[in-house]
Amino acid sequence: MTEERRFTVEEANQLLPQLSKALEIIQEAHRRILAGAEPWRGQARTNGGGEQSDEYWQAMKTMRAGLDRLFGLGIILRDAETGLIDFPSQRDGEEMFLCWRLGEGQVGFWHGPESGFGGRRPL
Repeated sequence: MTEERRFTVEEANQLLPQLSKALEIIQEAHRRILAGAEPWRGQARTNGGGEQSDEYWQAMKTMRAGLDRLFGLGIILRDAETGLIDFPSQRDGEEMFLCWRLGEGQVGFWHGPESGFGGRRPL
């Protein structure tokens, strides 16, 4: 098992331009997936489901590739809709997460493993 990557604030901030673009692509794919699934929402299918458009399947591939890329970098996507990301890190020898959301200029918050977004505090 490989050790989880730990980010410094500087390393996390250096990734933000490429993460912003990647998150925008993931969000657009997410919107297309939801729109493609809308015709079947609330319907019980007994025949194994319905046909999805090529656009739907392409959006699924795009989203999967984006998520795989983030995972490969050691980054945790908490919420695709808001672009909420956690960067595993350490503070005073304790595990913590640097917390950033799409639209924020830089990583400016952190939280412990149990507190999540609601417990984030300024750096």
